[in-house]
Amino acid sequence: MTEPLLSPLHERHVALGARFAEFAGWSMPLQYAGVVAEHKAVRTGVGIFDVSHLGNARVSGPGARAFVNACLTNDLGRIAPGQAQYTLCCDEAGGVVDDLIAYLVSDDEVMLIPNAANTAEVVRRLAEAAPAGVIVANEHTDYAIVAVQGPSSDAVLGALGIAADFDYMQFRPAVLDGRALTVCRTGYTGERGYELVCRAEDAPAVWDAVMAAGQAHGIAPCGLGARDTLRTEMGYALHGHELSLDIDPVTAGVGWAVGWDKPSFWGADALRALRAQGTPLRSRAIKAADRAIPRPGMECVDDAGAVIGRVTSGTFSPTLEAGIGLALLPPDYTPGGTVGVRVRRSVETFSVEKAPLVTGSVR
Repeated sequence: MTEPLLSPLHERHVALGARFAEFAGWSMPLQYAGVVAEHKAVRTGVGIFDVSHLGNARVSGPGARAFVNACLTNDLGRIAPGQAQYTLCCDEAGGVVDDLIAYLVSDDEVMLIPNAANTAEVVRRLAEAAPAGVIVANEHTDYAIVAVQGPSSDAVLGALGIAADFDYMQFRPAVLDGRALTVCRTGYTGERGYELVCRAEDAPAVWDAVMAAGQAHGIAPCGLGARDTLRTEMGYALHGHELSLDIDPVTAGVGWAVGWDKPSFWGADALRALRAQGTPLRSRAIKAADRAIPRPGMECVDDAGAVIGRVTSGTFSPTLEAGIGLALLPPDYTPGGTVGVRVRRSVETFSVEKAPLVTGSVR
């Protein structure tokens, strides 16, 4: 059995009393003070996350941007250098190999942040397709990522001497105590925030600096448990749940991340056909009418008890103090309606909602 990988910040988490869980082959902090407390810290103030398990890849060489644009779904022609874009790597059937963020450095360089478990496959596919002169490098363990999330994140960056005056999905180079950073106005919590990409060996010093700068603002170390409750409240898709080789972007409700008018991208023909004909299921947000908490894999049923879909993500919402989730349901199950969810031996009523269930300060 392969031992899980450790973050460059592992010793910091141990010292803070973190509880760990294995995630995508990495041992990562699940929680410190508790998921609810950490969740509320991000919603009301500021939290710091170690997300160094996320992948890092670089595509460089003449025409790197054009090459990536011909592979991934979104249209890199819509953004300028210094901007980032949510996009998808699909197979020819329209299934989602991974969802990721593309950071456009220049026409000849694109930085990619894939999900941990899928980095090697995304890099493999791009490397096999790359034309002569374009290099696709897997830099997964070369870099670490520290996320600073919450309404007070600007103040924390200001205390570090980093001007937090750029827009959502923009990024800039910065220097912190002589250490090079890429500061990205991105995140997975639904709140205003930043992700600091640094060399793996610099991560402990960067973490310590952020923690020190955040003390005056009540900064809280946060684990993947709070990250999941926050993203579910926002209705953000998680690969392996709302997206997979069996769940295409149209079904998942992320067709907005597809450059439909581009000449080509992986899975273009299949996705255009799905868009034209419609899909039998669509991802919807759901909220418990009572005290039930949905969990992934639970069956969704109609009034007659027939199975019509399934829950893909489910949790307790600390903000709404109710069970919430994301579910694949027939298209006619629209916000304002209800659906049954089989929770253990009973069928519980859930309202069908429009995501986000909680509106954060992300923009």
